[in-house]
Amino acid sequence: MSDIQNYPPVPPTIYAQTSTLAVISLIFGIICWFVVPFVGAVVAVITGHMAKSEIRSSGGTKTGDGMATAGLVLGYLHLGLTVVGICILFALLAMGVSIPLCGTLFSNQH
Repeated sequence: MSDIQNYPPVPPTIYAQTSTLAVISLIFGIICWFVVPFVGAVVAVITGHMAKSEIRSSGGTKTGDGMATAGLVLGYLHLGLTVVGICILFALLAMGVSIPLCGTLFSNQH
């Protein structure tokens, strides 16, 4: 008899797969700073949370938690700075400060 019969069968190797949502979150987290400012940040935040949930529930078959976190940080940071910028703009307008938005387009001087 062979010694092979005395050993249990080897389970198949399961390779972890990177979450597509995590990759999308990171990509949009980066491009929201350059290409699509507000929309990119919203996509980065939504897909980042979806990726983290997917990775947690995968039982170790999905990876990419770091990418999802980076996408979330970049997206939330961009959204936060946008809100702060809008609040500053409204505060300046409320104080009566003249803000030349488009050069001389809104200027009273001709």
